[in-house]
Amino acid sequence: MEPADEETTSLATMVHVADPRATVQLIRGFHDVEQNAWRWTMRKFSVTLKTPAGAAARGATLQLKFVIPDVVLAKLKSLALSASVEGTPLAGETYTAAGEQTYTRDVPPQAFKADAVTVDFVLDKALPPGPADRRELGVIVTTAGLEAR
Repeated sequence: MEPADEETTSLATMVHVADPRATVQLIRGFHDVEQNAWRWTMRKFSVTLKTPAGAAARGATLQLKFVIPDVVLAKLKSLALSASVEGTPLAGETYTAAGEQTYTRDVPPQAFKADAVTVDFVLDKALPPGPADRRELGVIVTTAGLEAR
C-alpha cells in the first residue's frame, strides 16, 4: 500500500470505473468490472474524487455518465438520481428513458474544503437481488468526475 499522503496525490478528478487504478476511489456500492468497461451500482454508491484546481474559490461541475438498462426501466418505470458532495446536497433528476445518461450538476465552492471529496449518489430505487442475479442492481456507471469551472 502507498502511504496516505501519496495516495491523495494519486487520486484523479475523473475516474473511469473499469480502470484498475480507480478502484481505490470507488468507496462503496460498486460491483465488479464487467466487459472491461463498466460496473453496476447498488442503490447507494460513493466515489472519492480529487478536488479540481480552484474549486474552493469557483466551485466545480460534477458529471456522472451511466446507462439505465431496458430491463431496469421496464421493472421500475422511472429512476431518480440525487447526489451530495461532502454533505452538500445537489438537485436530483428523474429519468424515464432507458439508455445512456449524464447527470451534471454545479457544485458550490463551500463543498471543497480538502484535497479530495466524497460524492454520495442515491437512486430512489433499484432492482432487488433475485434468482438470476443475487446483487442489488441500480445503474451501469462508466465515469464519474469533477471539472473545474
